[in-house]
Amino acid sequence: MPDTSIGIFDSGVGGLTVARAIIDQLPHESITYVADTARQPYGPKSIPEVRACALEVMDHLVELDVKLLVIACNSASAAVLRDARERYDVPVVEVIHPATRRAVRATRNGRVGVIATRATIESMAYHDAFTAAPDVQLTGVAAPRLVEYVERGETMSGELIEVVRDYLEPVRAAGCDTLILGCTHYPLLAGAISYVAGEEVTLVSSADETAKDVYRILHDRGLASGGGATPRHRFLATGDPRLFAHLGRRFLGPEIDAVEVAPVGGTTVNGRPAARPAPAPLAALGGGWEVLDTGAARPSRDAERRNEKEPT
Repeated sequence: MPDTSIGIFDSGVGGLTVARAIIDQLPHESITYVADTARQPYGPKSIPEVRACALEVMDHLVELDVKLLVIACNSASAAVLRDARERYDVPVVEVIHPATRRAVRATRNGRVGVIATRATIESMAYHDAFTAAPDVQLTGVAAPRLVEYVERGETMSGELIEVVRDYLEPVRAAGCDTLILGCTHYPLLAGAISYVAGEEVTLVSSADETAKDVYRILHDRGLASGGGATPRHRFLATGDPRLFAHLGRRFLGPEIDAVEVAPVGGTTVNGRPAARPAPAPLAALGGGWEVLDTGAARPSRDAERRNEKEPT
């Protein structure tokens, strides 16, 4: 078991921020990463849809004989953590509680903001996580369009800055001195977010804290690879592997040598097959949802009608 890999999954490239932290902190460990790009983004989906997709991907990772599962997606962590820990014999690590613990330690005035996907905000997962810190005032804002920018590799533009500025308005109005990047895609936009939030605001990414949890569990349970082990990293995508490889290498680096197609996609939701679109450019995936807690980036009524009728 110590010689097997760590299984990591996300809906797309955002989870690579967690993979990067794990590779850096545990350089002798192998990872197996699955990106559910055919069904991304998870953010606009309902909790039952996210749960069905996430469990299917994790079932596949367990079949590949991983020794630990990392849910490197906030939406999936909110939807499926309890089920996953009951379902699998291997340890399961998620990204919400590590970020929460770090934010509690970081805040100086007790006011913490969190930007996340619609699914994560509506799940109240962060609000629940902060119940152990009753003195902290939490301001949650859904920022769905930020995933689109990451998935098309756009990290600097005037348009992006304005979108970030609109999303952060409630956070700034609440006087938050700490901001949780509550989606693993968002650290890839840390430059733009920090530019708008200001140097006095501490950004909290779950990636490093999650990697620390992985380190602790592997050590405590005797699952760590030996110091002389040569890591072997494997990457799979449910959508077009070429598109994931192109963007993934930009954000992770040369560790992505080749990308395989993951044989995943037969998920059913409430007895019906879940949507599995044909591979499409990553830039075309996502968007269209109204923002919670702020008036930023609202779609046209036509876009709203399309989202009411069509799976995203």
